[in-house]
Amino acid sequence: MSLRIATFNVENLMSRFDFSGYRNQLHQDRALALFEIKDEAEFRLLEQARTIAHTDDTRQLTALAIAATRADILCLQEIDNIEALKAFEYGYRFKMIGYGYRHKYTTAGNDSRGIDVAVIMREETRDGQPIEFVRMTSHAHLTYGELDLHTAELAALGIAPHERLFRRDCLEIDVRVGGLPLTIYTVHLKSMGAARNGMDGRTATRLIREAEARAVRRIIETRFGKDHAASKRWMICGDFNDYRQRIVVGGDDLAGYTFTVVNESESALDPLLADGFAENLVERLPKIERWTLYHTRGPQERHLCQLDYILVSPALARRNSTAVPDIIRAGQPWRTIFPPGQEVDRFPRAGWDRPKASDHCPVAVTLDIV
Repeated sequence: MSLRIATFNVENLMSRFDFSGYRNQLHQDRALALFEIKDEAEFRLLEQARTIAHTDDTRQLTALAIAATRADILCLQEIDNIEALKAFEYGYRFKMIGYGYRHKYTTAGNDSRGIDVAVIMREETRDGQPIEFVRMTSHAHLTYGELDLHTAELAALGIAPHERLFRRDCLEIDVRVGGLPLTIYTVHLKSMGAARNGMDGRTATRLIREAEARAVRRIIETRFGKDHAASKRWMICGDFNDYRQRIVVGGDDLAGYTFTVVNESESALDPLLADGFAENLVERLPKIERWTLYHTRGPQERHLCQLDYILVSPALARRNSTAVPDIIRAGQPWRTIFPPGQEVDRFPRAGWDRPKASDHCPVAVTLDIV
């Protein structure tokens, strides 16, 4: 009995406009920055027109990427709210491939921009096994102090014990697939952001992501028991905003590109992968094929890395020892530099930088639930 599950950061599936660019140039779209805009009223009209025109192509590409996962259950990040999800489902994804994800689950998390995680699922798997929703639990309310995860290092960052730990949420969904229980944890950990305090963005924010990862492990161990968690059916899916390896891109299109795999000494994922607590299924792929995002700040800073993960319990890993994930890259923009042999046919209308399905690639895997 197989289940196809995927995770995808869809990049700002919003149902509202962001007008903050009028006062903050860092938030202003580069297209509007080309024009002289006389006042805020005009800015708002132009921003609405730009957003709507840009969104249609983007969401067609997003829907194509979701269709390509062929997933029975899909974990999503950067969802505005359930209404945005329903509108996208009806207007784009359903019209593209028909029968849809009838069941949708999300809660309001802690993100200051209002982007949340969500899980959508079909009523049955592709081979006809029923998928039954059992319960949903949000952990957005948990604090550092409640989970005993506050440290002196976090205090030095200005974080107090009473503050909420998850930057979005750790959304826990219990289902039964063909009558068998499965628990899915969907997360979107703290973003790296820009450099600060003499450190690059990843280093400056790693302790926060690491605390979130420890919290996810604590939640699972509390739920199933430290001595029994390894034998249960659970998985952690989402955008972890951190990596254990990078593929550094050098060279140029004239001399040719180079791709160098660099291992990181520390990663926010370490608490979840230490002592075999969970397995990163994407690491079953060759190192050069594990990337889900292309990062660039110009020719001097370019790399490919894995930010999107499907981690599974030791029990699920053993029962699916030959399962290898698929990474769907056809929604990437043309600026993404692919290692040799990995080039794909892009979806129609994908642009050099935009439109694109997302800056992230979906990750999908078929697992036997036995």
